[in-house]
Amino acid sequence: MDRSLSAKLSVCLFLATANEGLAQQQPPQLILATDYQQGLDLQRYWVCEKYDGVRAYWDGKQLLSRNGHVIGLPESIAQQLPNVAVDGELWLGRGQFSALVSLVKQKNSRVEQWQDVRFVVFDLPNYPGPYQQRYRQLQTLSSTSAFMTVPSYRAYPGRPKLEQELAKISAEGGEGLMLRDPESMYIPSRSNALIKYKSYQDAEAEVVAYSGGKGKYSGKLGALVVQDQQGRRFKIGSGLSDQLRSNPPPIGSLVEYRYNGLTEHGKPRFARFVRVHQTL
Repeated sequence: MDRSLSAKLSVCLFLATANEGLAQQQPPQLILATDYQQGLDLQRYWVCEKYDGVRAYWDGKQLLSRNGHVIGLPESIAQQLPNVAVDGELWLGRGQFSALVSLVKQKNSRVEQWQDVRFVVFDLPNYPGPYQQRYRQLQTLSSTSAFMTVPSYRAYPGRPKLEQELAKISAEGGEGLMLRDPESMYIPSRSNALIKYKSYQDAEAEVVAYSGGKGKYSGKLGALVVQDQQGRRFKIGSGLSDQLRSNPPPIGSLVEYRYNGLTEHGKPRFARFVRVHQTL
């Protein structure tokens, strides 16, 4: 690794964080999804696409991120939202996560910038009933707003067709599928009421060091050395752009990565970089 890159790495140029300029409130209590585990009975579940967006919680007056940062909406859009709490996801389209985060960070965005964004509303936290009842109520609420939409579910089609649907969505650039128990209540915790069904697993890890590149990457970053919450330390070299190899994420930053199961040593197999974690 050349001196110029070493200098850049030692200085650790700060990346702009997603919560810059955003006011913060108490983080909302949200229902969280679990990863699919082999052998889980899926017969009763509803299935829809998993949206690669920004989790958002409308408390009846303002829109909050998962970490409690206030997301500034143009007034004409905020007026389309109900006076009850709604849990959902801001979505700009497949592969548009970075553009969406850039918009959400802005304090005084224009209404034209939001014309392609949709608030995919998938739950009513304070509605006292099973999900199938909450979903019907969401359909009614969203029918009066161009900004709000609901996910389109289908009944569990059986494992072979579920795999076909997953392969199709993945090939089209989608993230995967979400499975929802229609009989479940809204309980702010991580449970099997909501399941992520994907062809890979995803996780976060902290950048703790850098590994120099070789060959065409000589003098640049070869891989990020990261450590996950379980204390496992490993390298991520796949998925890094040339720009990131020249200006890598700072030491201490969180990155998101994908992998396919674990190796015999218990480390993520085929770990590949996705993006720097956005702390919204």
